[in-house]
Amino acid sequence: MGKITIEPFQMDYSEDYYNAFTEEITKYQWPDPFENLTEAKELLESFLDEAEHGETILLSALSEKGEFIGSSEVHGLSEECPEIGVWIKASEWNKGYAYEALKAALDLACEKYGKTEFFYEADVRNIGSMKLLRKFENDYEIIDQGIEKITTDSGKKLELKGFVLKARK
Repeated sequence: MGKITIEPFQMDYSEDYYNAFTEEITKYQWPDPFENLTEAKELLESFLDEAEHGETILLSALSEKGEFIGSSEVHGLSEECPEIGVWIKASEWNKGYAYEALKAALDLACEKYGKTEFFYEADVRNIGSMKLLRKFENDYEIIDQGIEKITTDSGKKLELKGFVLKARK
């Protein structure tokens, strides 16, 4: 397993983010790939603005060579149970990077913002995301919130299973 670096997202990585956020990545997610780089930059700028106001954490996962390979996020930090998410580009799957990236975001939310509960949602068909959740069982009580079947604005049919992660500390 290689070593990755997790650091606050910088707009220098916006083109890499755009290029890696593909149909394969978004297959079981609400968002779709961006229409263009401008759209990606606008969304990322809004996340960075939210981060500046203590509402969002947006982190970059970087390879040993410093290449952008994905991101982890915490949204809604002013709420009792903010939402967490992570994605890693397809070529880097199954290397433990999603766990490292999400753990860094969770640790930061706990340490800097005092958060102890988080909402995690993934499509039941996304085996990697379901396995990832189980890696947090030692540190978090994982409470199943059931499945919601939805159709996105673009017509994707999702079976989203929600979980609340409660810190065991």
